[in-house]
Amino acid sequence: MPHFQAHLHDEAATAALGAALAHAMAPGLVIYLHGDLGAGKTALTRALLHAAGHVGTVKSPTYTLSEPYAITLGGQSVSVIHYDLYRMGSPEEFLDAGFREDFNGSNICIVEWPEKADGVLPPADLDVNLSVAGVGREVELRASTPAGHSCLQRLKFAPNL
Repeated sequence: MPHFQAHLHDEAATAALGAALAHAMAPGLVIYLHGDLGAGKTALTRALLHAAGHVGTVKSPTYTLSEPYAITLGGQSVSVIHYDLYRMGSPEEFLDAGFREDFNGSNICIVEWPEKADGVLPPADLDVNLSVAGVGREVELRASTPAGHSCLQRLKFAPNL
């Protein structure tokens, strides 16, 4: 499956990538965000949600584990659910919370720290790896399903212009 790599020189470039991803998404997409604390996972999601039409604050779901957002995508209402599983103690907590039902082919699910629910989390369509590189970020997007591949094909992003 295809992938995309870039160096993002600053936070504005990270936000631009989030906006580009917003325009490439489709209902049912599952996106995993990988990276250390401070790598830009929530910043990328915040930019994506604002570019997708969410008005208002986008808070990190560190303590709530998930935050739902309603957007309009291609003329239809779509729920985007942002998960932060950092504080989960075991994969069973993901199941106990009932989150698996959110991965229904209609919602767009964005998951930070997916490794915390290894074995019970549905597979990703798109893996986004972020790492700090000076004041910027290194980013790699890797599609692992046809839906992820289609998303990458629709992605129109030229970093650092």
